[in-house]
Amino acid sequence: MKKVLFFLLLLFSASKIFAQSFSLKSVLSYPFPTQLVASTIDSKIAWAANEQGKRNIYIAQAPDYKAVKITDYTEDDGQELTSLSVSADGKWIVFVRGGDHGGRDGGPVNANSSPIAPKVQVFSVPFEGGKVVALGEGDNPVISPNSDQVIFAKSGQIMISPVDGTLAAKNLFYAKGINGAYKWSPDGKKIAFISNRTDHSFLGIYSDQQTPVKWLSPSFSKDNTPVWSPDGNDIAFIRTSGVGGETDSVLTRKHQPWAIWTVNVNTGNGKQIWKAPETFRGSFPSIDGGANLLWANGKIIFTSYEDGWPHLYAINPDGSKRLLLTPGNFAVENIKLSTDKKILVFAANVGNDKDDLDRRHIYKVSVDKANLESLTSGDGIEAHPIIAADNQTFFCLSSTAERPLLPALINNKKLKLIGESLIPEDFPLKDMVVPKHVSFKAADGNTVYGQLFSPKKALRNHPAIVYVHGGPQRQMFLGWNPMDYYSIDYALNQFLVNLGFTVLSVNYRLGIGYGYDFHKPVRAGAQGASEYQDIKAAGEWLAAQPNINKDKIGIYGGSYGGYLTALALGKDSKQFAAGVDIHGVNNRFTTLDQEGRKPAPDAALAAKIAEESSPVSYVNTWTSPTLIIHADDDRNVAFNQSVDLVNRFEDKKFDFEFLAIPDDTHHWMKFSNGLKVSQATADFLKRKLMDKK
Repeated sequence: MKKVLFFLLLLFSASKIFAQSFSLKSVLSYPFPTQLVASTIDSKIAWAANEQGKRNIYIAQAPDYKAVKITDYTEDDGQELTSLSVSADGKWIVFVRGGDHGGRDGGPVNANSSPIAPKVQVFSVPFEGGKVVALGEGDNPVISPNSDQVIFAKSGQIMISPVDGTLAAKNLFYAKGINGAYKWSPDGKKIAFISNRTDHSFLGIYSDQQTPVKWLSPSFSKDNTPVWSPDGNDIAFIRTSGVGGETDSVLTRKHQPWAIWTVNVNTGNGKQIWKAPETFRGSFPSIDGGANLLWANGKIIFTSYEDGWPHLYAINPDGSKRLLLTPGNFAVENIKLSTDKKILVFAANVGNDKDDLDRRHIYKVSVDKANLESLTSGDGIEAHPIIAADNQTFFCLSSTAERPLLPALINNKKLKLIGESLIPEDFPLKDMVVPKHVSFKAADGNTVYGQLFSPKKALRNHPAIVYVHGGPQRQMFLGWNPMDYYSIDYALNQFLVNLGFTVLSVNYRLGIGYGYDFHKPVRAGAQGASEYQDIKAAGEWLAAQPNINKDKIGIYGGSYGGYLTALALGKDSKQFAAGVDIHGVNNRFTTLDQEGRKPAPDAALAAKIAEESSPVSYVNTWTSPTLIIHADDDRNVAFNQSVDLVNRFEDKKFDFEFLAIPDDTHHWMKFSNGLKVSQATADFLKRKLMDKK
């Protein structure tokens, strides 16, 4: 039988239900910052803050950097703010309101179930505050170098509007395909863009209404990521293979080739200046920002995984004198180039403390020499750095194990927090525990990493929980996570610990931060689920710890974490006593047939392994109490994944609980829905693992 969660009306009175010292709502009440950007003149910054679902734009300026709110959105309506940018003259902020940009479909989101259909719209607002102007429906705006116009995408075409909205937006030009990755030339007279035509893509240049679009070095490949040279005469871009070719093995690992090309805008002459090594590690990097292609001062910058870690490299514009800028066993991400194009700033998991492997700190390096310099250090998390107009002042987003994320000014390796007063007074800062870095071995010898959250006053023989992140290309940290989805889970882990659970957050293989071989393991996912060994090992490791009741170990996770949670409950119910599967991939069966192409030589074997890697294949051994949660406008994991599992449970007459959320997405666009999911998870785990029957 199914059990509907009748406790939903009680979700906002958690302090009366549980004996914890703070409520779940209070620990989720932090003002989560995103989209940190700097002006290219003066020392001033802007960012978006999500305050319990009310999303607004804040600014701060030298010398005091006081946070000032310049928009006034007052509802928890699920409309996110993205694509923040500041005009070159520092007078305007342009942004997008609406959509879910963490999903495969960034289209309108109606998480509030409004009778009026929401839109994805581009807006502008004066930097100092004032009237917010709707420029038009669309996404991904880019302000012109002279600050007077904005281009953005709508239905695969490129629109243009005055930045002040005095004229209606109009289609700038027509080009076949889905057009994006557009960049203004340095003088603002041309626009480079990519026309994606499914199995191939072209690099084009738009000049004016009288001049035909100029296609640069067109081929049968896929071109992307155009970047202008500082003088505007050339463009560098990434070229990868087009779609097609002989049907290959599904299960055999393959190199993914890519190369850097340059092309002269005036002559149209292009050439390959660098080709990635033909090794697995040399494949196109599936990391933050991809190849992170930049045209710096006399250098072309890119990232590569070729030495086993995602690093920054520099080459001359002709492809010569390749230089590794960031040597060492660490990962770089969140890369930004200074206005003068001479300095790169980024986040990396390296520092003086061995536990910095599970943190992020800010570093800078010159574009032409490997003179790496740390800008931050310590036991905090620093991410998403930006550089002010003077090319010497740096900002970032900063958190600790106790304090949630805030913007910060970096001054002589110390942090000056910005907007600290936005943290509500009832936020339980003093009740937060500091997680501990741990590692252990899986059955096949793979090293597994994690963060152990222990109660301040642990009881003997108490229950514990394994937390499994999603992605899977993610890494959980020894502090508040700079991704909004995982900051919610970090808060939930702290709440569970305050209830009396020990929580182990697992960084399993397929995640980032531990090198290529950890990130790209063999026989993972639908090809064998080798990563599940890490989850099983986490449960076994927890069971062996002092004061842990080995018969009361639960598990929860969302997305890919939901998939691994479901595998744990299906394959090892004797080990995991209860679990919460949040929008997990429960069925990895897929058709490998493509119309007009021969089947893969190992198609039958691949299908068999995919079936064995699917949680639904273990329904008959699935006995642990289970809660299934899913929102039905999920653009990352189909709602049907949970519908299918529910039907299988019902056919088996397996007793389970569920929470279905209409109209929201994978990322809980409404704060109230994120709170509801977290409370349902905590309540279920407490009832099944802690309460006396």
